[in-house]
Amino acid sequence: MKKWKVVILVVIASVFLTGCGNSNYILDGKKPVENEATGQVLQKDILCQPEDKELDELYTKYKDQTKIKYDKLPKCADFKLNSNKASGIWEGIFVKPLAFIILKLGYLINNFGLAVIIIGLAIRLILMPISRKTMKQSENMKKAQPELARIEKKYANKNDNEAMLAKSQEMMLVYKKYNISPFGSCLLAFIQLPLFFAFLQAINRTPAIFEDKFLGLTLGKTPIVGLLEYHEWLYIVIILLIILTTYLSFKNAMGANNSGNPEMDKQMQFMFKFMIIMISVASLYLSTAIALYWIATNGFVVIQNYVFKKLDERENNKDVIIKPKKEKNKKKGK
Repeated sequence: MKKWKVVILVVIASVFLTGCGNSNYILDGKKPVENEATGQVLQKDILCQPEDKELDELYTKYKDQTKIKYDKLPKCADFKLNSNKASGIWEGIFVKPLAFIILKLGYLINNFGLAVIIIGLAIRLILMPISRKTMKQSENMKKAQPELARIEKKYANKNDNEAMLAKSQEMMLVYKKYNISPFGSCLLAFIQLPLFFAFLQAINRTPAIFEDKFLGLTLGKTPIVGLLEYHEWLYIVIILLIILTTYLSFKNAMGANNSGNPEMDKQMQFMFKFMIIMISVASLYLSTAIALYWIATNGFVVIQNYVFKKLDERENNKDVIIKPKKEKNKKKGK
């Protein structure tokens, strides 16, 4: 299976895993209820009660639709891991712990926007070894591509079981030679996509987070509402940073994942352009909090990949220097 197909499958699986396939929004008839001040659609399954008076009145009005009895929800300052019964494994393992950590740090430093940024960066730091391994896998795949192409050509017109088994064995030997795990380069996608959706749910389901402000911007407000209704021009900077950091992080990933296979690289280029367009449009409707997470983590990836690239160049230069020295010593020994 091509890598881009695997990534798309991960995205689809993540959407269904997080429950995005079902309606978790409060409805007025068939229309989702929005917080007019922010443009944020109200979730049925919030984790704690809002402190904002108007938002509290809105939830009280539609409290019959909330999945957990609204009156029994704790205040966000009193939220604990065992508050409310988790509706499933996803919520219990990812969403509630993440919301709890953001709340605790947010109250500690007195800003939930900054808490989202710090926790996002901390997660990227933890994932650095996996990111490094993924980049190494991509580099090794480039080196192995000529041999893999020869094997593909060798068995191009052979479809019998014996030929397919021989082809598989030869390819596995190449993978072993270059220390490649067939699914190693997809591991990071399997981890970070669910994490993104966990952040999205933790933020959208925790009123204390989306009621707070960062640099004067309400964390639950979307750029399209901020620009069109409140003329908050700082959102233009937010949108540009989302697009720029996404473009740079994706471009670096595309460079590292250049396989040497023209057909596969063409498909990856198409996916790259499609994702940039999709995220550019989506950036108008992302809440400020999730936009901060996106900018911080993608900015981290850009710097991280630059550092990794420099480390690889240094290692390659060392190899170039060491090899001639060894050859020179051999000649002297003769």
